[in-house]
Amino acid sequence: MWIGPHGALSALLGGFVNLSAGMVFGVLATRSRKKTVGEALHALMRAEAVKVALIVAGLWLVLMNYQALVPGAFFGTFVMTVIFFSMAIFVSDR
Repeated sequence: MWIGPHGALSALLGGFVNLSAGMVFGVLATRSRKKTVGEALHALMRAEAVKVALIVAGLWLVLMNYQALVPGAFFGTFVMTVIFFSMAIFVSDR
C-alpha cells in the first residue's frame, strides 16, 4: 500500500498471472484418469506447457495494457508466487 493503488494493483496482477496458470495446470493434470505411467507423464508435460504459455501470455498482456504498472511490485509478487508454488513439493502430510 505504501506505493499507492497502482502498486497494489500491480502486485495483485503479478500474483494472478501465476496463480491462474497454476490453476489451469491443476485442472489439466488431473482432468481424466490415466491408465499408464506414460499417459500420466504426457498429461503432466502438456499441462506444464500450457502453464508456461499462459504465464508468457499473461505477462505480455499486463505489460502491454497497464500503463501505470509498478514493475517492482508486479515482478516481485510474480517471483514470490513462483517460488512459493515450487516449494509446495516439500510440504509433507504429517
